[in-house]
Amino acid sequence: MLILTRRVGETLMIGDEVTVTVLGVKGNQVRIGVNAPRDVAVHREEIYERIKREQAEGTARAPDAGVDPSVE
Repeated sequence: MLILTRRVGETLMIGDEVTVTVLGVKGNQVRIGVNAPRDVAVHREEIYERIKREQAEGTARAPDAGVDPSVE
């Protein structure tokens, strides 16, 4: 793991197209801004884990799952 120190207003680069900027610090919370191309997914870790869990649960179900996709 790379550990960096940044101050409010300072930015770090990830590759050529992703920037992470420290917007503010209040107590033990850091507010950051992430600028990335639309095709790069950016999620908080807990959201990412939930998405992966839901995807795994979805693939574990039977393909037809009793739902007709042609019926709205």
